[in-house]
Amino acid sequence: MAALTLSSSSSSYLSSLSSSLFSVGPLDHDGFVPNESRIRMCSNGGVRCDMSESLRHVNGKPTIPIVTERTLPKFLESARMEKRVNRSSTRLKLFSGSANRLLSQEIACYMGLELGKINIKRFADGEIYVQLQESVRGCDVFLVQPTCPPANENLMELLIMIDACRRASAKNITAVIPYFGYARADRKTQGRESIAAKLVANIITEAGANRVLACDLHSGQSMGYFDIPVDHVNCHPVILDYLASKRICSSDLVVVSPDVGGVARARAFAKKLSDAPLAIVDKRRHGHNVAEVMNLIGDVKGKVAVMVDDMIDTAGTITKGAELLHQEGAREVYACCTHAVFSPPAIERLSSGFFQEVIVTNTIPAPKVHFPQLTVLSVANLMGETIWRVHDDCSVSSIFQ
Repeated sequence: MAALTLSSSSSSYLSSLSSSLFSVGPLDHDGFVPNESRIRMCSNGGVRCDMSESLRHVNGKPTIPIVTERTLPKFLESARMEKRVNRSSTRLKLFSGSANRLLSQEIACYMGLELGKINIKRFADGEIYVQLQESVRGCDVFLVQPTCPPANENLMELLIMIDACRRASAKNITAVIPYFGYARADRKTQGRESIAAKLVANIITEAGANRVLACDLHSGQSMGYFDIPVDHVNCHPVILDYLASKRICSSDLVVVSPDVGGVARARAFAKKLSDAPLAIVDKRRHGHNVAEVMNLIGDVKGKVAVMVDDMIDTAGTITKGAELLHQEGAREVYACCTHAVFSPPAIERLSSGFFQEVIVTNTIPAPKVHFPQLTVLSVANLMGETIWRVHDDCSVSSIFQ
């Protein structure tokens, strides 16, 4: 039986990017130190890099070393050979909010930059104070701030950061939002409901943002809620690359959508995993954050089931789906998502034994309470490359082709 393979377009893409844009890091990033300025370029074609280190194992799990200057000795040496990144003169400024500073540091490391100096503090009554401690006049500013829990605090902090940059005469302000909160409130399902996703989009625009860069929005129509350009970064290739390294037999694989609304996402994911078969969990939701599994569409008996979703919140949907898959004869169940919200009691549910592995990314900070099945993948290099391309007016979509 053949090992798991990717589609032809995805295979060539991932083979060129797996060592550069995508890195799998252990949960402990204490050794991650931003490097000095690095030569790089923007290309409409693929990017290549030779990894000098082989796969290591941390806690029994394979990990790919986070990209450092040693592992990128010849990274993209052509167009930028004459244009070196100079931190003292570049017009690109990267600032981090307090929501996920570790991800911001990893992005800055990939880009060969240092994070901009910014003072963020809370007053005694909870009000947020922001002051930029370096000039951004005429600069292309990128503000990295996911609106993860506490969602309202982090959203307000992002708005004040945007306002500070606008009043400091920044030329362009891009809100880099790895996780866009309120994205699930994207339509009216009952009478007299708000569409909070549109409201938040309006607020970000009115605060002064010129562009938004977001990862795996809950639904594609959310991009249309903004009256400014939106660059949508698909983080699935990071997970696909990791799954490919596990050498799962392709004939044993089935991709499962945990609900009917995620079928399109799961189908696109399955297409890149050797065009794997698709199964769907039919559920009936009786209230917010409450789900009840009713039926399974598709065959999972004796197979390795990979459940794909954009986020895991309380893990009720995906856990009940995994329980149903085991009842239907699935040999192993993997849970994959981009955004690990992990609201209680998610960790208890995910560590209950239904999952062989729970694979997430670091768009949201890793939970303080870890469990053996959890694997966190870094999207820093993917986002860093996207920021460079936005700054250089290069194609972003070509990264995913």
